[in-house]
Amino acid sequence: MALVALAATPVLPGERPAAAVWPRVAHHLDEASRLAAHFEGVRRDGCPRFATPAEWQSYLDGELEQVVLLVAHVAQAWVEAKTTDDDDVRRAAKAPRRRVHEARGLVEKLAGCAEANGSHLPISALWQQVEQEVPRKQAEITLPR
Repeated sequence: MALVALAATPVLPGERPAAAVWPRVAHHLDEASRLAAHFEGVRRDGCPRFATPAEWQSYLDGELEQVVLLVAHVAQAWVEAKTTDDDDVRRAAKAPRRRVHEARGLVEKLAGCAEANGSHLPISALWQQVEQEVPRKQAEITLPR
């Protein structure tokens, strides 16, 4: 019982050494970079065309899941970085926040592609879907301490 309580105890800001925090932050930053590279290609290419609405929906769902994953990794990098007082780790964790803005641009493109595939998806509704899914995904990607 005490072990469970200890494991559930939150880490206070600035409590952990940078050497213990950096590998966790680096993991999330690497994943965010990998996803951002994928999105650069999607944004650069034209809108994909699909034969059926179901094929389009499957593609859209997959891309939105990747957007959720990117935002979750960026958020989790910052959560991890806040557990140390090391300014370099914290700065590194803050840097990819611009990736979230880029992800929003991808959502805008997907909304435009929806039109080309005979569907109408408001950008605000797509982004709201992303924001609702981030906490779930963030919990999934949190590494054990």
